[in-house]
Amino acid sequence: MRVALCQISSTTDPAANLDLVRSHVAAAAAGGARLVVFPEATMCRFGVPLKPVAEPLDGPWAAGVRAVADEHGVVVVAGMFTPSPDGRVANTLLVTGGGTHVGYDKIHLFDAFGFAESRTVAPGAEPVVVEVDGVSLGLATCYDVRFPELFRALADRGAAAVVLAASWGAGPGKREQWELLVRARALDSTSWVLACAQADPGEDLGSAPTGIGRSAVVTPLGEVHARLGAEPGVLNVDFDPASVAEVRRTLPVLANRRL
Repeated sequence: MRVALCQISSTTDPAANLDLVRSHVAAAAAGGARLVVFPEATMCRFGVPLKPVAEPLDGPWAAGVRAVADEHGVVVVAGMFTPSPDGRVANTLLVTGGGTHVGYDKIHLFDAFGFAESRTVAPGAEPVVVEVDGVSLGLATCYDVRFPELFRALADRGAAAVVLAASWGAGPGKREQWELLVRARALDSTSWVLACAQADPGEDLGSAPTGIGRSAVVTPLGEVHARLGAEPGVLNVDFDPASVAEVRRTLPVLANRRL
């Protein structure tokens, strides 16, 4: 399966960000991608009020992404915000195209390093796995990468790869942590990890986590298959989901668990 990881810098304008999705999907599809992945907060970057931009999965922004996906015959994954019944929003990872239109609400909220995501964002409750061309893909968002149990739960639900969308906060040691955690989660779950992050915006946008780049595709043995730098770019990669079965026979950490 060919995947395109589109490392963008979102703006605060959902319409402009939808235009970014349109142009990147067209280019990715022309290059043979079947799965086109965008970062967390593609709809609108962090650092501004999110409630005014939140829309349901059947709203115009998600419908626009679905139309783009269907036009080009691909499946698109992109971060957005949806309304929550408690007055906050949900940090939702939209998966749409080819008859699929679902969302994963981020379970683990970024209440760390001086940021309090839970103040305005409600947590999700359920892991989500979707199927694309017979391949089961788990979904995760940013801070989720610090919780190996989620990645193992996705593997238990059949995921051969985990799509990880992020808007990773900058700071001392944060790049090293990102790179280590993405590789560790691949090893924990013996799954491919397709990690698409917001690019470094190149300017000071305050304390909000607006991105450091470093999107990567990591093998089930924790090897970096391909990686981007900090700046905006697209990573087009072929990965082999069938290799997961052999890795899990060779390194049966899921089967050998005692706890």
